[in-house]
Amino acid sequence: MVLLTGAALSSSFARAADSERWVAAWTTSLQAIPQLSHPPPLYRAPDVSGRTLRQIVYPTLDGNMLRIRISNRYAREPLRILAVKIAASARGTAATDGESVAVTFAGASRATLAPDADIESDAVHLPVHRGKPYAVSIYLGQGQHLQAWHRVASQFNYLSSPGDHTQDSSAAAFRSRITQWAWLATVSVASPSARSILAIGDSITDGMASSLGMNHRWPDDLARRVAKEGYGPVAVLNAGISGNRLLSDSPCYGESLSSRFERTLADTPGVQSVVVLIGINDINFAHMPPRRVLDCDAPHTLVSVSSLIAGYQALAATAHRHHVRLFIGTLTPASLPAEREAIRAGVNRWIRAGRGFDGVIDFDAALRDPAQPQRLRTVYDSGDHIHPSDAGYAAMAQAVPWRTVLEASPR
Repeated sequence: MVLLTGAALSSSFARAADSERWVAAWTTSLQAIPQLSHPPPLYRAPDVSGRTLRQIVYPTLDGNMLRIRISNRYAREPLRILAVKIAASARGTAATDGESVAVTFAGASRATLAPDADIESDAVHLPVHRGKPYAVSIYLGQGQHLQAWHRVASQFNYLSSPGDHTQDSSAAAFRSRITQWAWLATVSVASPSARSILAIGDSITDGMASSLGMNHRWPDDLARRVAKEGYGPVAVLNAGISGNRLLSDSPCYGESLSSRFERTLADTPGVQSVVVLIGINDINFAHMPPRRVLDCDAPHTLVSVSSLIAGYQALAATAHRHHVRLFIGTLTPASLPAEREAIRAGVNRWIRAGRGFDGVIDFDAALRDPAQPQRLRTVYDSGDHIHPSDAGYAAMAQAVPWRTVLEASPR
């Protein structure tokens, strides 16, 4: 068993894996679960003790060898992994096609991660086909608790009855469905020539209000567009978090993008360009009424055009320090009151001026109603006047000049 207290491994297995060029083909961003004795239903973690968690991922690269990164970030207790298997998923369900392949860590099938530790697996020889579902099954120790997750997965993952069901090809033992990801942070593919575009931001990148289980987030649509139009191997990754803000942390919606951005770049191999879309929650949450039991919108920090601009400039500096191109998306219509709409409009004017970063993605122009530009076009509105419909997310993907995003020279 591997006992890990930090992010690095010093073994022949790790060195062999690092001899390959790895590019992230799928990723998600984790966030702490509010630790309350009686949390609201949305924040009640499922019972994972002694069970197998089967998570479905859709890599966006082809390859013959992969590895995964498991993260115990934001937890306050060790993570005990007793077994991990990966297999092709049958139509994106808990059932699998073919044999599962064991995942090891420095040659061991078990690993224990201290709080905040990450671990990269050894290389796994398995054909990977972009856009196809794969089931990653993690058998957890007795007494294990879920303390961090990605809350809005927009798809089903599966929890088994007690026991090790990592090798089960049938879905019979996986009787519980959840709509979160947990511990699994990245799936990377060995590829000498692949590149990736990382989409990062809030719920509009996370795909909130898109059709459950249908992969209609805008980065999904962009991945399909890139594959169809052809350009060589290009991954499109989604590091959005619903409720995330540029400047403020949240007890529910994760660390601010300003806080998590550099670590995300460091943890995601092969990123060449980043598309950022964030800021609408910074504008809105200052005006939300405080809640007594769990105030997810705290702190209710007032922001200005200048404070948001300073946040974007810091992201650009971080990206360029990592030799990564940064593209900023204009803030999309949200039917805001006049005072907040003025901030959104001011931010968008600055973004369109395009100073200090590598390019603009005009999501606002792609989605707004020409007659009422502060509102989404009806066909692109999911119904809450903030989050796009599936058609709206598809329009966002069409608005991304992805060849330019990959080929632009960093400023």
